[in-house]
Amino acid sequence: MIRVLVVDDEALIRTGFRHILDSADGIEVVAAVPGGQAVHSARELRPDVVLLDIRMPDVDGLTVLADLRRLPQPPTVAMLTTFDMDEYVATALRSGAAGFLLKDTDPVQLPLLVRSLADGGVVLSSRVTRTVVDGYLDNGPHEAAARCVARLTERERAVLVLIAEGLSNTGIGTRMHLSIGTVKDHVSAVLAKLEVGSRVQAALLAERAGLLRAPRAPEDG
Repeated sequence: MIRVLVVDDEALIRTGFRHILDSADGIEVVAAVPGGQAVHSARELRPDVVLLDIRMPDVDGLTVLADLRRLPQPPTVAMLTTFDMDEYVATALRSGAAGFLLKDTDPVQLPLLVRSLADGGVVLSSRVTRTVVDGYLDNGPHEAAARCVARLTERERAVLVLIAEGLSNTGIGTRMHLSIGTVKDHVSAVLAKLEVGSRVQAALLAERAGLLRAPRAPEDG
């Protein structure tokens, strides 16, 4: 069972997300709370995945993200927004967000995205992906990124490409015929060698290094 915490100051959003996710097999919304209760709820309930609004009137979503990342066993956090061109995208991703979703995400896709997050997948809305590629990344490969990628073994580089394509640990294991434990070991080694704190950052570095044209958006199918 994947335990999910929904954090948003709009009661309608919280209720909607709870209804959609609680109706899905294998997913339980353990709480749906406003921003001021996020860290306490995460500490008490230990969710696997947190869906966190990036803009809230009572507390800054980026501050909440930083606090969640400092927990002893931090949950996977995906940021929610109503904006497809949000100036906080880059900051959230650098701060360790595992994904960035728009609040108008197709309800049918939402449980799939939560499962991908819980399994270590990179989840970016297609519109957010374009924002990242067009704005956060400069045009052309970066020499520094290429040097970082050069530290990887051939197999680790293959894992990095699949991370950047949005595959979860299970998906990488299936593609490369590896056990989940082996995949996790490779992912940990990739993040350590690239000196990044999240799979999304690793995916963006792969893009900078010219390993692929653009990160794939999982919900685009």
